[in-house]
Amino acid sequence: MMKIRYAALLSVFLWLWIVQLSAQTKTDVIIVGGGASGTMAAIQAARLGANVTIIEETTWLGGMLTSAGVSAIDGNHKLPSGLWGEFRQHLYDYYGGPKAVETGWVSNTLFEPAIGNNILQKMVSAEKSIQVLFETSWSDVQKTNSNWFVDIKSKSGKRSTVQGKVLIDATELGDVLAFLNVPYYLGMDSKSLTGEPFALDEANDIVQDLTYVITLKDFGKGTDKTIKKPKNYNKEEFAGCCDVSDPATFNKDNNDCFKMLTYGRLPNNKFMINWPKKGNDIYLNIVEKTPAERIKLLEEAKQMTLRFVYYIQSELGFKNLGIAYDEYPTKDGFPMIPYHRESRRLQAKSLFSLQHVMTPFDTPEAYYRTGVVVGDYTIDHHHYKYGNAPEIDFVKIRVPSYNVPMGSLIPRDYEGLIVAEKSIGVSNIVNGATRLQPVVLGIGQAAGVIAAISVEKGITPSQVAIRDVQSILLDHEAYIMPYIDVPASDPHFKILHRVGATGVLKGVGIPFKWANQTWFYPEREISEYELLSGLRSYFPLLNDNWNASGEPLTVKSYLGIVKSIDKEISVTDVKEMLSGVGYSREVHSDTKLSRRWISVLLDAHLQLFERDIDFEGNII
Repeated sequence: MMKIRYAALLSVFLWLWIVQLSAQTKTDVIIVGGGASGTMAAIQAARLGANVTIIEETTWLGGMLTSAGVSAIDGNHKLPSGLWGEFRQHLYDYYGGPKAVETGWVSNTLFEPAIGNNILQKMVSAEKSIQVLFETSWSDVQKTNSNWFVDIKSKSGKRSTVQGKVLIDATELGDVLAFLNVPYYLGMDSKSLTGEPFALDEANDIVQDLTYVITLKDFGKGTDKTIKKPKNYNKEEFAGCCDVSDPATFNKDNNDCFKMLTYGRLPNNKFMINWPKKGNDIYLNIVEKTPAERIKLLEEAKQMTLRFVYYIQSELGFKNLGIAYDEYPTKDGFPMIPYHRESRRLQAKSLFSLQHVMTPFDTPEAYYRTGVVVGDYTIDHHHYKYGNAPEIDFVKIRVPSYNVPMGSLIPRDYEGLIVAEKSIGVSNIVNGATRLQPVVLGIGQAAGVIAAISVEKGITPSQVAIRDVQSILLDHEAYIMPYIDVPASDPHFKILHRVGATGVLKGVGIPFKWANQTWFYPEREISEYELLSGLRSYFPLLNDNWNASGEPLTVKSYLGIVKSIDKEISVTDVKEMLSGVGYSREVHSDTKLSRRWISVLLDAHLQLFERDIDFEGNII
């Protein structure tokens, strides 16, 4: 009898062991959140050979791009970096070119959220090593020395575990890093933390307004799609919403209600309702609330939007604009998630602050050397609905385009985790620029590269070499420097970006309306002194060398400079290096070298980009 019982117990344990194995998914990279950054991280990691599992609570991919309805791209129109440029090309192909998506004045690229989701689904489906677990939530995250274990639950109630080597927090509000007790910042920073002249004397927990966007559709003249009058409706709440003056350009163009609506006009006679001035922004600091508390509070945001829709229809007279109930897979016509402009912000290896954006070459930290993401949107904060938020005059904060340091994605004192979306290590002020869609897409792409290298080499994300990440990004036509005049189509795209990332030749940053700029000016001459000054960081011997003048740099003067650092070459060597990458003119001692051709020489001869750097951009 005892033998029978033992055999029965053994079979039960064996069955439980088999069930446990079948309920566990093994992968290389676990991504929690299939939003803008999570989707791009998955695509990039998969293209580099990693197996990826995305855990996503909705049935869509794209997060704020799609599931939140913010389908008007802010920024990076002339910086179509990497996967952002690829996604945009898919939009062009679908709608019929760039002009077909220039339907609203807030953006050069507007699209229907459902179409954006379809494109992202196809991009992900093309990568066979990506598994997406839709309608799946996570409940627990554990880490061993070499693996992550994430407990998940599907819509049907089935519970299982995902095991992986690298974890990416791509949630909308940084929920995974908070669960793991990874330190973070929340709200407006103090000057003592960031060193920013515009920061407050004392920190607080005030975040930007969020918005529950809704998509309207023009059903044609003579139709009446007016919704039922919402509770607590008061038309005075939205009085003044037709003010369409522009704080970035100081243009005054007030009281144009149709122009207010065409702010987010989408293709096929649809409208994105995401209006800040007396519109549907709302202050709800739900970042540290429980999921249940968030759902309850977010109902206030939906009601705000419904009141605004009713105002548009009943007070402004646009009765023909009705809710596009078929845009999202929801019963109420709303997107699946709200548009969060602010999240927890990681205490990272690099705290990317305003001075690093405004004057990147003049800060103690050379973060520009470590850039893995570029952006050109201005500092844009929404504090219309809080009421008494401490005042910062964001209109006066003028910045050039910028690149985000890799260290902003890596926790300062926690191993094995990569942080993406809007939770990277930036200051509250800088978050007003890095939160925009193309930057977040780029953050995801960079996170995917870091994760794939980490898996391939069996090292932690913090051990991944910055130059390795940058090199792979360049291979995939992603910008590491924010050069408006060095696109991926430039024959020397990689070279010019690599040299820019060394800091030997520096770009010129310009604050410009809503699309800031940095110019490399490849065809300009460079002086002897400019080159000598740039090389001093790499060759201390040059600190006492004052033999360079302000004369234009020639082959002869270049040979003289490199001879003094024991890197001597000949005119013939120079000719071979230049001709090998497309230089077709005669080369002699007096040939003047533009910034383009001296970059080619520096890259081929001195190979400064090959020198390792740390998270602060110091040369190792």
